[in-house]
Amino acid sequence: MRDIEWSWRPSNDPKMAERPDTPKKRIFLVDDHALVREWLGNLINQQRDLETCGEADNAPDAMKGIAASNPDVAIVDLMLKDSSGIELIKGLKSSCPNVAILVLSMHDESLYAERAIRGGARGYIMKREATRKVVEAIYRILEGKTYISDNLSSLLASRYVEGMGAAPVMGIQALSDREWEVFQLLGQGAEVSKIAETLQISAKTVHAHFTRMREKLRLRNSRELLREAVRRFQAGRSG
Repeated sequence: MRDIEWSWRPSNDPKMAERPDTPKKRIFLVDDHALVREWLGNLINQQRDLETCGEADNAPDAMKGIAASNPDVAIVDLMLKDSSGIELIKGLKSSCPNVAILVLSMHDESLYAERAIRGGARGYIMKREATRKVVEAIYRILEGKTYISDNLSSLLASRYVEGMGAAPVMGIQALSDREWEVFQLLGQGAEVSKIAETLQISAKTVHAHFTRMREKLRLRNSRELLREAVRRFQAGRSG
């Protein structure tokens, strides 16, 4: 939160000026921090052709709210209250395909952005970016384009060119989306029963995910897995 720039001056860019005959574009906010939602709401409602139409702090409420309000854009954090932002993105892509999704996250894009884009997000921006970048990202995806950093664009292009000849994916990137969700919840301190309840799977399945994650991350036991999950979660939150 300390890296967020909290002030904003409306832009003189003609693209950001409201046309008299054009209705405002509607934005739905999904973040588990009330202050972030307040900051985003103030920022968006200062733009002449944008307005917020709802907000939520968890995936189930977000799915209901977005389905009911039918916004043009949903701004989604990846770490939500007792739920997964990646799973929400995939759910919205399926049930609300006309809603463009912009991820606004504290987490390093090198670990999270590619997974979010694969899930259906149209853009990824980190919360420590200046407010002008947030507004720029919103307008970019409203134009039907994708908003990602130059570094991520280069990484994705490189992997596409390498294709089948690329080296096997190792480490954290080797986790499946479901394993990644389990890993995130573990990092937040959730116990097996809570992970099972949140993801609607059995405790036995959770333990099976633990085993596969340990193998992929080359960790010796569940204690090391927990330590690594907490370390990555805390590193992302402090970013």
